[in-house]
Amino acid sequence: MSIRVVVADDHEVLRRGIKMLLADDENDIEIVGEAATGEEAVAVTEETKPDVVLMDIRMPEGDGIQAVRSIRDRCPETKVVMLSTYDNPTYVARSATAGAVDYVLKENSREYLAEAIRRAASGQDPSTDSIMYDVKKSMNSRRERLEKKDFLLTHREYQVLRHIALGLSNKEIAESLGISVETVKEHVQNILRKINATDRTQAAVWAVKEGVVGV
Repeated sequence: MSIRVVVADDHEVLRRGIKMLLADDENDIEIVGEAATGEEAVAVTEETKPDVVLMDIRMPEGDGIQAVRSIRDRCPETKVVMLSTYDNPTYVARSATAGAVDYVLKENSREYLAEAIRRAASGQDPSTDSIMYDVKKSMNSRRERLEKKDFLLTHREYQVLRHIALGLSNKEIAESLGISVETVKEHVQNILRKINATDRTQAAVWAVKEGVVGV
């Protein structure tokens, strides 16, 4: 079965080049959609439900980081691999925190890109030579530490808390997660009780400190 991929980049020539490279030489990878903006990337992903999205980090109408967050919330089964010209630790960390599973430079070889796609689709961690390897390792360590705490938030509570830390309102969280505002309010109350916080501001500070934004 082919790995279904969406390519999101604002440069048509680059999108066409990636399609040609992967289509000609990687028989197990199929390009099922393209996007030129962040918003279009989210829409195409929701429509095609690909296994992997190759996402440029800087695009118009919602950049790659914002698009990754939306895809993670709306299409949690789809994995996102950032594809960028920027070998910048800050961009790598922001991508990982948003939910991207790997970060590949556009200068990398076709073989390297294809392998990153396969690893992402199969749920494997980045290869040890990936510039995201150490970031993901650190995030996994934080997750394991958080799971040992007595209060243990549920997966949905982690999602709600992450949105709180990003500054979203209850209504925006409800729309992003596809649940009711009342359900969001219930989750917020449970979160505050479990982490011993009195308000959303304290919860947001706690989330950033504990690394929940990247969980």
